Amino acid sequence: MNARTTLRLTVGALALCCAAGAQASDYLVTTDWLEENLGAEDLRIVEVSVNPGVFERGHIPGAVNFAWHADLVDPVKRDIASREDFEALLQQSGIDDDTTVVLYGDTNNWFAAWGAWVFDVYGVDVKLLDGGRKLWEAEGRPLSTQPLQPAAGTIALAEPDEALRARLPDVLAAAEGDGTVLVDIRSNDEFTGKILAPDGVKELAVRAGHVPGAVNVPWGQAVAEDGTFKPAEELKALYAAAGVDGSQPIITYCRIGERSSHTWFALTKILGYEVANYDGSWTEYGNSVGVPIENPSGTVWTGQ
Repeated sequence: MNARTTLRLTVGALALCCAAGAQASDYLVTTDWLEENLGAEDLRIVEVSVNPGVFERGHIPGAVNFAWHADLVDPVKRDIASREDFEALLQQSGIDDDTTVVLYGDTNNWFAAWGAWVFDVYGVDVKLLDGGRKLWEAEGRPLSTQPLQPAAGTIALAEPDEALRARLPDVLAAAEGDGTVLVDIRSNDEFTGKILAPDGVKELAVRAGHVPGAVNVPWGQAVAEDGTFKPAEELKALYAAAGVDGSQPIITYCRIGERSSHTWFALTKILGYEVANYDGSWTEYGNSVGVPIENPSGTVWTGQ
């Protein structure tokens, strides 16, 4: 196969190039595989990072840049990008209906996973670079500062799949015991109400704590030291220990929906569970009037 001119991404090929467990998923590619396929005509690489300027300082050759706070969201209301705007973005990036799209980003693929969730909402299967930017750079793989100007693509998007997205009423129903499992993936200090949010973040809620009945499995427990996902059997055991075994529908949430997308990806794409991501997350729930909150730390107002 000439990886520079054509891309053959079959299940069998992935199984050969990837390790056992999570790395054999149809939704993950290795750094080896991606470097071997740089330049393939039917491959588009998309970086979705949180830290400004990272892409411009050097990115995977051939990648385009999606700004999560501008390209993937509605410019006026708190919402993901509309079908029309997202379709235009993908076409502008040279993506066709049969293009293989690989996403990656910094901070262990937090926002790349959120991007993958947005793609999935609109019916487009994408893959994550396992280990993301962290592993790519640690291994000394090539970076480029050259901007990409692809020919326009022709992809057409479906209407959004609302089953992949949890809303506040869905979370309240789960808190009241409708059989849906709530997975809070924030740190234990956030979950217990000791703090409102990690240091340095701007998006806050006026109340601390968690949704009643939620279990706490911090997102970082799903990854190895190098930023790759742990093998599927380890992930299955990790979540089963918290009572999450895929036998019931699942809702993941965090603070603004990006870390919970990382767990959504692990549970949905690697383990095959039925999962909706609550992108309103704690900045919506913790600011909502009249909703029940559990707060083991005993804080009442703005974490005090």
